[in-house]
Amino acid sequence: QVQLVETGGGLVQAGGSLRLSCAASGRTVSSYGMGWFRQAPGKEREFVAAIDRTGGSTYYADSVKGRFTISRDNAKNTLYLQMNSLKSDDTAVYYCAARRSPYSGASSSADLYAYWGQGSQVTVSS
Repeated sequence: QVQLVETGGGLVQAGGSLRLSCAASGRTVSSYGMGWFRQAPGKEREFVAAIDRTGGSTYYADSVKGRFTISRDNAKNTLYLQMNSLKSDDTAVYYCAARRSPYSGASSSADLYAYWGQGSQVTVSS
């Protein structure tokens, strides 16, 4: 079983930056594709970014491309999301997730992810 814990959320002004971290425990996630999703109040959960097991392949939602960067440190069993040029539309609870199967790539489909963190609130004030 994999446990995921997100940290680094908070309140930031529009145009500012935050870095989210997602620490995994219970099992090494170095063989699993991982991703970030978010859910704003009254909206459905949406894909943000994904990364393959090596970190060599990444995939972003159009809404964050060029502003957000996903990365991972397999030695630390940790996933990151660097968020720059934040906008009020980025306000949401951000969730990290690990894919169901090992040796998996980057995917935007939430159905392929079996393990989820509890979420971290990001609030961008305009």
